[in-house]
Amino acid sequence: MSASSHRWGSGLKFAALAASLSFTLTTPLASRAQLGPPAPAPTQATSYAAAFTPGQALPLVLDTIRGARSTLLVAAYSFTSRPVATALRDAQRRGVKVFVVVDAGEAAKAYSAARFLANERVPVRANARHALQHNKFIVADGTAVQTGSFNYTASAAQRNAENVLVVRNAPALAAQYGAEWRRLWDEGAELPPAY
Repeated sequence: MSASSHRWGSGLKFAALAASLSFTLTTPLASRAQLGPPAPAPTQATSYAAAFTPGQALPLVLDTIRGARSTLLVAAYSFTSRPVATALRDAQRRGVKVFVVVDAGEAAKAYSAARFLANERVPVRANARHALQHNKFIVADGTAVQTGSFNYTASAAQRNAENVLVVRNAPALAAQYGAEWRRLWDEGAELPPAY
């Protein structure tokens, strides 16, 4: 066995272990009861979709949000996109449990969507633990992950060269991203509604 195949084998064992662990939330804002039952095991093969900006990435992000049925765990850095914020609010209104963790410095800016979401009673936490909370990803229903360089901003959608990758029917990958999201959430402070 080569060193390369050994490293890949260890990664696969870790992925299998991560898939076998259930993701639980215990904070008052995000209790297991609020999240509901775990998502069922996928019955379809893992699928991938990639998109690039300008023009293609935002629709893929919105499709991920609109397709969620039970939970959306969002990690955002720069977040000023009205379409993304509105889609998250609408998801919560249709019964999806939505939780957002954002970079604290970005959340304090005048046009941050974090304040809009907090005012709409979407649980939001601002993470100031790191120089930048630079993650940009969404875990949907414990089985899908949207990730990439794409910030949830108009500039990212219309002016920048950015990418989005969505991996569906991938509970092991979703568990890894969910664990990272949970760490960021636990480090954050609640962003209360302004009114």
